[in-house]
Amino acid sequence: MRALIVEKDEESGKTSAAVQEIDESCLPEGNVTVDVEYSTVNYKDGLCIGPGGGLVRSYPHVPGIDFAGTVAASDDGRYAVGDKVVLTGWRVGEVHWGGYAEKARVKANWLVPLPGGLTTRQAMAVGTAGFTAMLAVMALEDHGLTPEKGEVLVTGAAGGVGSVATAILGNLGYQVAGVTGRPEQEGYLKGLGAARIVAREELNETVKRPLEAEAWAGCVDAVGGAMLARVLGQMKYGASVAAVGLAGGAGLPATVIPFLLRGVNLLGIDSVMQPYESRVRAWERIARDLPMEKLEAMIQPAGLGDLPDLGAAILSGGVRGRVVVDVRA
Repeated sequence: MRALIVEKDEESGKTSAAVQEIDESCLPEGNVTVDVEYSTVNYKDGLCIGPGGGLVRSYPHVPGIDFAGTVAASDDGRYAVGDKVVLTGWRVGEVHWGGYAEKARVKANWLVPLPGGLTTRQAMAVGTAGFTAMLAVMALEDHGLTPEKGEVLVTGAAGGVGSVATAILGNLGYQVAGVTGRPEQEGYLKGLGAARIVAREELNETVKRPLEAEAWAGCVDAVGGAMLARVLGQMKYGASVAAVGLAGGAGLPATVIPFLLRGVNLLGIDSVMQPYESRVRAWERIARDLPMEKLEAMIQPAGLGDLPDLGAAILSGGVRGRVVVDVRA
């Protein structure tokens, strides 16, 4: 079987990644073996392909935090040979070998049946980024967001999470304001469903005032840092922000005033350890509420050999939309 193997030089501490032929016996323990068909590229994958980012525990390592494919062998009654399955999270591709290989062996508890109406390729166009976006939309809805309440802000809108969030929200009838620092992406974002574009420089500076004019009925934030602090002070009364990322930094230079005077909610979204029931609900919503033609517009195809370059590109903000990796190519 072919796999992207990341190795680390113990003397220099540097890592290198290359496609190699390995034996299936090298796969880690698990009770379900999957013939992987597609994977994708997330920010964490860029770290695991490259410097490690503290995520990878031992080398040699196979990254890939997402995969979709067909069950090849199973010791668990929930999955039979031939079943189509999806995996995201559970620290697969970080601590456990992941999806950048033609086969993967994992615990049955980590898998979700592929929803009806989705192909394995579409599932990986969604991947962790799209799964996270759907969790964020569901959290905002659970806290009262409806289309008639006003504009919904999506920060980092041209990235993986932002692209899918924009498409889902637009399809559900929301007026989406997409934030990007890449003005050339305006046509792409409006094609996904953004009603207007907000330049990143309008929001990436902190202000001395803890509250500004009420502007947003909800927000999916992939940036964090100073931008999230600024956005909190612009939320409408009782509105919520779903925090999904930290591309702009892990710090939060904010005050508690938006929470105390406007009842703003800051909702943390974790995709890695979500329980099974939440995963199934989110994937069912994805199959129903994400327009497949818009999903197709996000896709950048790739093979295993493209992953070293793509890993570096996503770390530098050079990837738009969703990369779909055909591991057999």
